[in-house]
Amino acid sequence: MTVSDASAERTPLIVAVGRTAFGRVNGLHRGLRAEHLAAGVLRHLAAQLADRGLTPPDDVILGNAVGGGGNVARLALLEAGLPVEVPGVSVDRQCGSGLEAVIQACRLVQAGAGSAYLAGGVESISTAPARAFRGDTGELEFYARARFAPDVLGDPDLGPAADQLAEHLGISRARQDAYALLSHQRALAADHDGQFRAERVDEPTTAAGSDEGLRPRINASLLARFVPVFSEHGTVTAGNSCQDADGAAAVLVLSEAAAQRAGYRGGLRFVAGASAGVHPRQPGLGAAAAIRKLGGLSPDFSGERVEIVEAFAAQVLACADDLGRDAAMFNRQGGALAWGHPYGASGAMSVLRLFSQCAEEGPAMGAVAGASIAGGLGVAARFEWVAV
Repeated sequence: MTVSDASAERTPLIVAVGRTAFGRVNGLHRGLRAEHLAAGVLRHLAAQLADRGLTPPDDVILGNAVGGGGNVARLALLEAGLPVEVPGVSVDRQCGSGLEAVIQACRLVQAGAGSAYLAGGVESISTAPARAFRGDTGELEFYARARFAPDVLGDPDLGPAADQLAEHLGISRARQDAYALLSHQRALAADHDGQFRAERVDEPTTAAGSDEGLRPRINASLLARFVPVFSEHGTVTAGNSCQDADGAAAVLVLSEAAAQRAGYRGGLRFVAGASAGVHPRQPGLGAAAAIRKLGGLSPDFSGERVEIVEAFAAQVLACADDLGRDAAMFNRQGGALAWGHPYGASGAMSVLRLFSQCAEEGPAMGAVAGASIAGGLGVAARFEWVAV
């Protein structure tokens, strides 16, 4: 598919991707702050601009959920050695932050604000600061997480909410365990086949290696031995939930015209993005609600790739049921259940997976990424692979 010269200046195209390996909390990337994790990935992608004779990016947009505030995007790009003239902005849509950052970059190209952006997300849960309010007496009152909804609506943590959603919708423990096992098997197979190797950035500031959460010994018998973690008779366990993780992931977004001038042959064209709200007690349905706002999934689902952030198997299964699809069609190279969930980066990782799959499969593929988010939110984006 081609576009006119004028339209090409405002048509967003993802032409390159990069990420760190994802490490367990206090594991592979222990001691590395978010800006250091992101810097290596940004440096890698910015080098592609320079190598192809393009100017530095117009902006850097990074999602981050549990950092210390400030502007991690600006700090990271300066750590990466990008020129001081490049600004940088950080966004927080919790588990959807990385996907939100990519959508914002694409919309800036559509608006004609610029022609080159680095966008993605980063999380260093290992070094995340403790958070506290100052009480009436001036004493610090520490809290585990921010509020996402008022008490009158309910503000459950995502784990208990996933457990309650599974009970409400009749999603069995067996289905959750089977989906979790499938995610591990797919991620392990993709890793073994080298499908992640090219996208992982080996930088001096980050630890090299495979994704640390991958568990080669996982099997159905082992998953069945995990006990419920949120309620005595619940179905959500450590086995069918993600591991928290540290990591960074980002993409290079160009206008299609800039991509042509730089000699790129193809990429993921941004079609549309959407965000949606659902009841805060059922945040796991957020991705499905956002995908519906995009127009749903294609009738020929066999020709479409769908990535939904796997915080919990119950969430993905609930969204699949809501959209009338088989969850086994989602996340074809595995997901966060296998390699871990660095909150701010996971949405960007979904875009990386679409890029990888569509590059393999060819130009006819449609592609959708989505995330369910604490507080009853969802975000989603639709792409298509095109030659330029």
